[in-house]
Amino acid sequence: MKFSSAIGLPILSLVACVLLAACGPGGNGAAPGEIVYNHGNGAEPKSLDQDYMQGDWEDNIGGDMLIGLTTQDANGDPIPGAATSWEQSADGLTWTFHLRDHLWSDGVPVTAEDFLYAWRRILDPKIASGYAYFLYPIKNAEAINGGKMPTSALGASAPDDKTIVVTLEHPAAYLPQFMMHMTLWPLPKHVVEKKGDAWSKPGNYVANGPFVLAEWVPNDHVTLIKNPKFYDAANVHLNRVIFYPTTDAVAALKRFRNKELDVQDGLPATQIDWLRANMPNALHLNPKLTVEYFTLNFKHKPLDDVRVREALSLALDRETIETKIVKLGEPPAYSMIPPGTADYPGHYEPPFKALSQAERLKMAQDLMKAAGYGPDHPLQTTLMIRSASSDALRIPVAIQQMWHQAYIEVQIVQLDAAVFYDKVQSHDFDIAEAGWVADFNDASNFLDLLRDGNSNNYGGYKNAEFNALLDKANFERDTALRGQMLAQAETLAMNDYAWVPISFAVSTAITQPYVKGWVANTSDKHRSRWISLER
Repeated sequence: MKFSSAIGLPILSLVACVLLAACGPGGNGAAPGEIVYNHGNGAEPKSLDQDYMQGDWEDNIGGDMLIGLTTQDANGDPIPGAATSWEQSADGLTWTFHLRDHLWSDGVPVTAEDFLYAWRRILDPKIASGYAYFLYPIKNAEAINGGKMPTSALGASAPDDKTIVVTLEHPAAYLPQFMMHMTLWPLPKHVVEKKGDAWSKPGNYVANGPFVLAEWVPNDHVTLIKNPKFYDAANVHLNRVIFYPTTDAVAALKRFRNKELDVQDGLPATQIDWLRANMPNALHLNPKLTVEYFTLNFKHKPLDDVRVREALSLALDRETIETKIVKLGEPPAYSMIPPGTADYPGHYEPPFKALSQAERLKMAQDLMKAAGYGPDHPLQTTLMIRSASSDALRIPVAIQQMWHQAYIEVQIVQLDAAVFYDKVQSHDFDIAEAGWVADFNDASNFLDLLRDGNSNNYGGYKNAEFNALLDKANFERDTALRGQMLAQAETLAMNDYAWVPISFAVSTAITQPYVKGWVANTSDKHRSRWISLER
């Protein structure tokens, strides 16, 4: 099949277009000879300030511009970033990081103070960052974020410009992974103090990573250009990276087939059979540490009734969804923790898993009748989903019919990502779809989502025994015993039907054959630093 961008072009012109990445759609002001990487990124960013970021589509952009003490290699594993080396104390509570000599994109040296300033800022209650809790393993971080201590009390210090000493509340063997996260990236203190929150706008943005912000046209594209002052700039192959908010996966696939996109995050499930038959080498349906689930608002009746929550889980035919609707090879999920999670012996299974779907449905109907509902008096509720595209309705509409059989009538509410996340974090919903990609490979990163007070505990689940088990596991250095404690916590939450798990996701990226350096990994991180284009 011919692509429209090549129709009618003379041979010489076509050869030139192949050699020059900026030729054709998606150049966005690129100069002749620039290598441009066009990335379909799934959604419009809410912010490019890491203190206000929430989703992986924002992390994809920010992680191309800022480098933490550690950073991802092409496999998604931690390697030295702003720090060249580190060591920990015998008790695992004190870590010392040694910074490399490197510069911000405006030529100002990066110092230890830029990291401490960033960490104190995100914990400041005035910032009200939804991700501030991520820093709670650092000593006093939770108390600071709760307004009980000043930001200066944070367990992190800088003996000199090139050394950072971090004191933890509890041992955290995963700290090298932890330090890759967007909440731990540095901030250019000299710019933020002058520009305030406007520091992250085009014209003000200063980066210590491989790229720097050049342009942001809302709901159209974000353009980054190569940072010549990056410490490893000699090994960065791209001149320009353009991120597009491709909320409509069907339209994005058309752009991909027209070579307007080099990579697209997310594909339309309706086209999976065609893609397997016609573009199998473009598909990346790889396992990743991600769970997709429904969050239930405990603050809205009758979802505070465990019988109703159990009925919602029982009536959900996960196997039909994954094998007949989605067909991506995603394993149906009956628990919170994805397969492949490190040092985890769990993988809870509910008592009903061995039953047929007809038996499950009968149990769901009986539970709903016991809760006061029935065929003549169904529960009326809403299901909020985080996409406005037509393709996104296929699964919710099927689930709507499944729940209808259990006397639950659901109205589907579609919202764009930014509005969706504002609503779930303010508990303004009944039932909402959700998904979690592991920030680091540890079961606690999923279980912490149900901690009382966590801003990502959308449903407001509370269980003191659950919280106590997580606290106890944090101080257990025997990995086997710690895994058992975390598994006990998962069992408690699942017996409470705190979530309704749907599936363990796979990567749904598609890449052009000339994209090199895109490596499948369980974290699903693919920094542009490692990408090259061999057209």
